[in-house]
Amino acid sequence: MTAKNLLVELFVEELPPKALEQLGEVFADKIINHLAKAQLITRASVTSAMGKKEFASPRRLAVFVPDVEQRAVDRPAQQKLMPVAFGLDSEGKPTPALLKKLATLGVDASVVSSLKRQMEGKTETLFLDSVISGATLTEGLQAALEAALDSLPIPKVMSYQLQDGWTSVKFVRPAHRLVALHGADVVPVSVLGLEAGRDTQGHRFEAAHPVVSIRDADSYAQQIEAEGAVIPGFDARRAEISRQLRVAAAKEGLQPIDDETLLGEVTALVERPNVLICQFEEEFLEVPQECLILTMKANQKYFPLLKDGKLTNKFLVVSNIRPDDPGAVIGGNERVVRPRLADAKFFFDQDRKKSLMDRIPGLAKVVYHNKLGTQGERVERVAALARAIGHKLGGETLANQADRAAVLSKADLLTDMVGEFPELQGIMGRYYALHDGEPVEIADAIEDHYKPRFAGDELPRGPAGLCVALADKLQTLADMFGIGQLPTGDKDPFALRRHALGVIRMLIERDLSLDLMWLFQAANLADDKVIGQLAEFIYERLAGSLREQGYSALEVDAVLGLAPQRLGDIPKRLAAVRAFAALSEAASLAAANKRVGNILKKVSGGVTAKADPALLSEPAEIALHAALAGVKAKADAAFAQGDYTASLQALAALKGPVDDFFDHVMVNVDDATLRTNRLGLLAILHAAMNQVADLSRLSA
Repeated sequence: MTAKNLLVELFVEELPPKALEQLGEVFADKIINHLAKAQLITRASVTSAMGKKEFASPRRLAVFVPDVEQRAVDRPAQQKLMPVAFGLDSEGKPTPALLKKLATLGVDASVVSSLKRQMEGKTETLFLDSVISGATLTEGLQAALEAALDSLPIPKVMSYQLQDGWTSVKFVRPAHRLVALHGADVVPVSVLGLEAGRDTQGHRFEAAHPVVSIRDADSYAQQIEAEGAVIPGFDARRAEISRQLRVAAAKEGLQPIDDETLLGEVTALVERPNVLICQFEEEFLEVPQECLILTMKANQKYFPLLKDGKLTNKFLVVSNIRPDDPGAVIGGNERVVRPRLADAKFFFDQDRKKSLMDRIPGLAKVVYHNKLGTQGERVERVAALARAIGHKLGGETLANQADRAAVLSKADLLTDMVGEFPELQGIMGRYYALHDGEPVEIADAIEDHYKPRFAGDELPRGPAGLCVALADKLQTLADMFGIGQLPTGDKDPFALRRHALGVIRMLIERDLSLDLMWLFQAANLADDKVIGQLAEFIYERLAGSLREQGYSALEVDAVLGLAPQRLGDIPKRLAAVRAFAALSEAASLAAANKRVGNILKKVSGGVTAKADPALLSEPAEIALHAALAGVKAKADAAFAQGDYTASLQALAALKGPVDDFFDHVMVNVDDATLRTNRLGLLAILHAAMNQVADLSRLSA
């Protein structure tokens, strides 16, 4: 058998652009994996093919697989039948049960003499040796194609009729051609009512020939590009668009906007990219650039051009055709964008005729949640919490700023611009606040109170914005947990996980002197069960975030095991735990701490951290008590100053006394007074060791 390269292409009508890249990847991966499972390609071929040989354009899904066999090799197999006692009678002849079993496997009694006897445990069992015929490429590819199509993440299935006018099939878009070439040979497979061949089609308008006949698998990409005027590879097409964007922008001394999502979507819309420079009237630049950029990107898929971060009146279009004279294409796109920009200017002008403060009563008519009232009522709760946070962090001045910004924060939801482009909420609020004469601090806070919007997003730039952002996210969490709307599985319709991570980032990265319990109370949470659920939810998000930052599970568990209320302290606690764990005494002290904790847990009614020196009799407990007096004072002083590393490292001096105590002192003695005193000494030790973190959790 000689391995040859395989090419499979499904030619269809225009595929959904936002799903195209994933459709191409899944189509290729499923075919490659199924061929490997059928042993028609080697594992090395799988590695070579994965991620390198898929093709996806607006009208085709294709995959190139190297070194595919015409037929898989036969392979030996052994089938367990039944115990000898059931399969053969006393004379060694097959029983009816054995004959029936063999019949189900497609063999007759002639194989009985060749059956093998092997011990399986204590039972002698019959086995049938056979050979499984290797799958042919036609069989394997047919199964692979069907599995690939069944697995495609299709956004919405279409039902359409085949050419016979009677049969209906379902697929993401009507399919018109199927190419399957093993080397230069057509593989006779079929799918979606199509029989495989070697003919496909290129660009709708610019292909050299209406039909491109593929010579062999190796020539596919070259022929599609040369004869069909199509760059078939998704990555290759994206790279070419990116290159053309940079070149075109450089000619104007400008920079194209950096947007990978837009680049991917445009890549899925064109087969033969051609970047052209267009422009619009400069008067539209009076509109906030965020509005213009969004309307060009979202509605027209254009790439705005910037100069030093500021929008210019020029933009780039990725055309799907390359005419000798592009003037008509440029003019058409300029005419199309003009009404969009005019709409944005109209919305902006109209919105400024009414102040944000005048819009606030309208929030009382907007339902936020059927159990939580209107947006107006929600704004009142957020404003109250923002004021409390502001007062705590900066006194009356910051409280007033936070209150004002929170009151105005949702007013832009009622503007025409945000109604058209919800992505601009907050951004437009800032522009309108400045137009209304609000201070910059208030305007910035209105925009920033949505931050951080996503992982890695920047935090609010000023104290007022920080107060409102923290209040907005925390109030959402409190409200939703209060009515039992907790996230479940992958369902999180109110983005509570994102809100929790935002709260965590602000508290930690800005090192805010706010306790979680105080924040819960300020958000009017009174139910202990709800408070417990929300606290657990936040600590779970925090634990995951810290592990992603490189902290070990033991370090995170040790610090969060104490459920510290001030999250801003956590980085310092983690650093202290890491430094402590590096000490030679750490392992022994962690193990001792765990032992002490287990002893104290078993005492009903709890233990008071108090020991009477007069009742200490053993030298080891006297020495531990003396060592604790000095170490605890030093550790407490460092802890009070926020020097958690020094606080933990002071504990290293306790290793010897603690080891001697457990080697020579019996805690649970019969004398109740002596036992209580020793338990009290251990409670003092336990409290001293667990101020910064639960050190017992560092012990395996």
